Amino acid sequence: RGESVPTTGTCREVRMSEEAIDGRTLRAQKARETRRRQILDAAIQVFAEKGYHQSSVSDLVQAAGVARGTFYLYFDGKSAIFHELLDELLGTLRSRVQGVDTNPGAPAIPLQLRTTLDRVLSTLSDNRALCRILLREAVGLDEDVDAKLQSFYEGLRRYIESALQKGQDMGYVRDMDIEVAASCALGTVKEVVSRYLVRTDDEVDLETVALGVLDFNLRGFVG
Repeated sequence: RGESVPTTGTCREVRMSEEAIDGRTLRAQKARETRRRQILDAAIQVFAEKGYHQSSVSDLVQAAGVARGTFYLYFDGKSAIFHELLDELLGTLRSRVQGVDTNPGAPAIPLQLRTTLDRVLSTLSDNRALCRILLREAVGLDEDVDAKLQSFYEGLRRYIESALQKGQDMGYVRDMDIEVAASCALGTVKEVVSRYLVRTDDEVDLETVALGVLDFNLRGFVG
C-alpha cells in the first residue's frame, strides 16, 4: 500500500549516480576554466609582441591553439579579452595596496609605504608583459578602458594623499599641499614603472628601486 520505499541498494546507486554527475560537472567546469586561461595567456603574449592594434583574432586563435569557434565561445573578440586582462591586473594591484595603519605598535608609515610599493612593483614585474600592454596600448583605446585606468590611478593618488595626511598629522611629514604632493608622488611611480618594467627586459632590483622612489618622495633633493 502507498508508495514503495527504495531499498538501501537503490539509495546507494542514486548517490553514486549523483556523485558521478557532480564529478563530470566539475571536470567540465575545470576544463572550461583551463581553456579560457589558455586563451587569455596567449593573448598577453600576442599583444605584448605585436601590439593590441596590430593583433587579430586569427593571431590569438593560432597562439592559443584553439579553433576559431572555440575562441568565440569564450570571448566576443579581442576587445573583450583586453578588458578582462585589464580587470584582472587592476584587481590584483588594488589588493596589494593596503591602508596605512596608525594604531599603536604599527610599523612606521615610511615602512608601510615601502612595503606597499614593494608589493605593487613585484606584481607588475611578475606581469611585465601585461604591464607593458597597459602602459603602451591601453590609454585612449576606448572610453571604458580610460575610465578603468583613471579610476585606478585616482585610487592610488587618494591612498598616497591619505598616507601623507596621516604622516603630517603625526609630525612625520612637513607642511605642504598634500593634493599636489600626492599627484607628484604618483607621477614618479608611473615613470619608474615605465623606465624599469616597460621599456626594458633587464632584470631589476625592485627593492632598490622602491627604496629610491620612497627616499625621493619623502626627502626630495635636499639632504
